[in-house]
Amino acid sequence: MDILLAFIFGGAFGGVLHYLMPGRSSRGTALAPVLGALLGGFTWMVLTWLGMTTLTPWLWIISLAVPVVVVPSVLAVLTRTRATHDARERLRLKIS
Repeated sequence: MDILLAFIFGGAFGGVLHYLMPGRSSRGTALAPVLGALLGGFTWMVLTWLGMTTLTPWLWIISLAVPVVVVPSVLAVLTRTRATHDARERLRLKIS
């Protein structure tokens, strides 16, 4: 049941980042929370399969750190990619 904490933290962190990072109008509202939750839960699952228990502090630290590191990076890349793609499409369609 402790895996739920990793899902909840990742989702909450992703939700906060959606509103704090620029370019939120160019990505879906659920993208950041879902990505954060999946990263937190997946990291927890992998670490428990590797033999860590809830008494191991590294399980908690890594499961909470992965969404903190990965979600902002992914959102920044997606925002930049979307802006570039939209600019190319405006040029192709001759839209000002």
